[in-house]
Amino acid sequence: MIIVDDALVDDEIATATFCCDVAVCKGACCTLPGRRGAPLEDGEVAQIQEAYPAIKGLLPEASVRTIESGGLVEGTPGDFATRCVDDNECVFAYFENGAARCSFEHAFLEGKISWQKPLSCHLFPIRVRHLGRDFIRYEQIEECRAGRTRGEDEQIRLYDFLKTPLARKYGQQWFASLRERVAPEPPGPPTC
Repeated sequence: MIIVDDALVDDEIATATFCCDVAVCKGACCTLPGRRGAPLEDGEVAQIQEAYPAIKGLLPEASVRTIESGGLVEGTPGDFATRCVDDNECVFAYFENGAARCSFEHAFLEGKISWQKPLSCHLFPIRVRHLGRDFIRYEQIEECRAGRTRGEDEQIRLYDFLKTPLARKYGQQWFASLRERVAPEPPGPPTC
């Protein structure tokens, strides 16, 4: 276990390689079967409500129906999550060339909203649990095998691939401290 400030970081994060390969996985992380969608921080609920008009036009009809009948998110403070369509894809996913894509990220890239996507989605395949302090772990799922293969082939460390969301969650100084603890050599630029 690596301790960075007050967070516990799983040792595997120091050595794992990863780089999303959406061409192969087809955005599987947005379509995993299950009762709940992506975990949300309480403050993200208001951001999602504000962003909905900017993304609604991208969403499939089934997503809009699900949102209109049950709301944008589910849960209670401290336990919010995105809704899913029929216990499968996230209501905020849209499909392009056979791959699930995030409507929030699309709106962000077009300059319509100021945040890229929910933090738990941005950090995936890293998951954060708060147990008195944050415990940061790497969640390996079969659907992300192509990302592990690409990361290995291109020699991209998981923490470097996730630099932006890790710094978004904990700050640039925290990320620099993590990187110094796991790999004192400066990174090469990620190619993915």
